[in-house]
Amino acid sequence: MSFYERFEHAVALVLTALIVAIVASATWRLATAVLALVLSNQVDPANQQVFQAVFGMIFTVIIALEFKHSLLVVLARQESVVRVRSVVPIAMVRKFIILDLSEADPLQLFALAAAILALGTVYWMVREQDERVLAAERDA
Repeated sequence: MSFYERFEHAVALVLTALIVAIVASATWRLATAVLALVLSNQVDPANQQVFQAVFGMIFTVIIALEFKHSLLVVLARQESVVRVRSVVPIAMVRKFIILDLSEADPLQLFALAAAILALGTVYWMVREQDERVLAAERDA
């Protein structure tokens, strides 16, 4: 490996360790927050604010785990590009779950819809490209 590849590998290792620490801390805080909500009888699916807050926290932890997994794939395959194919859809879903429609103005909703459409298009294009590469490798 070249010096820069070793540097990338070291950075990926450090980032992985940091993400593990953050995910562990976030999971602990999430568990204590949900337990406090349950014990105080505030967990009510009809209460949209609590529901959005809890699932927003859960999706944040899932996004961090998926990002850590992407870093581990980079380390295992010794690639230099982090695959965001799995992180982007989860982040898009999280935004819709935590979105408070009562406070969102139409322009903000239009901008969010345009961003989601653009990200979805990029996601589809990357997936299509990966499928063509895999098909070419199978045929070879």
